[in-house]
Amino acid sequence: MTTREVLKSTVPTTGPPYAQAIRVGDLVFVAGQVALDAGTGQAMAGDVTAQTERVLENIKGILESAGTSLAYAVENFCFLADVRRDFAAFNAVYGRYFDTNGPTRTTVQAVLPREGLLVEIRCLAVMPPA
Repeated sequence: MTTREVLKSTVPTTGPPYAQAIRVGDLVFVAGQVALDAGTGQAMAGDVTAQTERVLENIKGILESAGTSLAYAVENFCFLADVRRDFAAFNAVYGRYFDTNGPTRTTVQAVLPREGLLVEIRCLAVMPPA
């Protein structure tokens, strides 16, 4: 049986009972991340550009705490509060973190858990080769 390890990071959580990240073998599963301010743990104000950057920086920090990085992300599932309005701006920021050879991605519209949140991203990454 593969060992399941709950990973810890300094990135804030929304509060409900869940693991922020779990490593199973060479896979790292990162729970959906929203734009929380690292200092206050509160939802960050700002447009989708600012929130997308915060979310991706949070994911980057979680992956680095796990011993991997965005370069080893293999799949992202992205949720936008308003796909029609925000997709282009979201995509512009996303493209600074991942190129066309980056992870697979699904982007859907969703109702997010707190008022004012515009983006949430769930990530699956692998560990770098030994």
